[in-house]
Amino acid sequence: MTLFLVLAICTFAAIFFWRRHTAQKQRDLLQSRLSDAQRALISRHVPMIGKLPPETRTKLDGKIALFLDQVDFGGCNGLDVTDEMRLSIAAQACLLVVNTDLWYGNLTTILIYPSAFKSKNITHDGRVVREAETVRLGESWSGGPVILSWADSAQGALNNEDGHNVVLHEFAHQIDDMTGKTNGIPVLPDGQSLAEWGRVMAAAFERHSSETQAGRKTVIDPYGATGYEEFFATSVEVFFEKPEQLKRDEPQVYAQLAALFNLDPATWGA
Repeated sequence: MTLFLVLAICTFAAIFFWRRHTAQKQRDLLQSRLSDAQRALISRHVPMIGKLPPETRTKLDGKIALFLDQVDFGGCNGLDVTDEMRLSIAAQACLLVVNTDLWYGNLTTILIYPSAFKSKNITHDGRVVREAETVRLGESWSGGPVILSWADSAQGALNNEDGHNVVLHEFAHQIDDMTGKTNGIPVLPDGQSLAEWGRVMAAAFERHSSETQAGRKTVIDPYGATGYEEFFATSVEVFFEKPEQLKRDEPQVYAQLAALFNLDPATWGA
């Protein structure tokens, strides 16, 4: 047996056992439960979680444990990242995927600023390149990282009925990007029609854009009129924070999101 063949066999065996170990670790984490102290902290800082049905709340523990094991949190501008920050952000991010097979497989880093932060925006118009600084509450990059303002993340979690939540918004973009393109068309579960999703969301986007241009108030934030990807992300915010109103004003959008997330938050307060 040549040395090359021996090395190839050893490499294959190492990869096989590493993957098996990783898969077992993930299964163990998904079956794990948070401590009473962790659950209490989440309930205090993310009151929406307290509305979940018991069986969904149990699933959420495992998803949070897996998320915290996978993702590194970094503080920016001198911010010290605390367990409160990690658990609050992880709980909200995992709420989007708690009842699905979707997962943030490529996400390894979350960066947290103390408050709103400046971001450079570069645009191209032919040969002309323009660079401008904008103030942001959050950003979602393809495959990560996710960048968040802690002041706005904390407030968005505490006020869970105003339809504004920067963590849900940015992680909706992460879900949207799982197709390889952020365009308002996420990976749909088996049985959910892509054609129907496109028809419903395109029609709702046009209605929303018309209402916004006319200055009329809508349940979905006016920022959703800037593009299909932002319409999706802002719709996700109100799906969780104003579910009854979204279901009343845009029942087909609500139905599509309910199928995507396999959740029905309009019933949580019943």
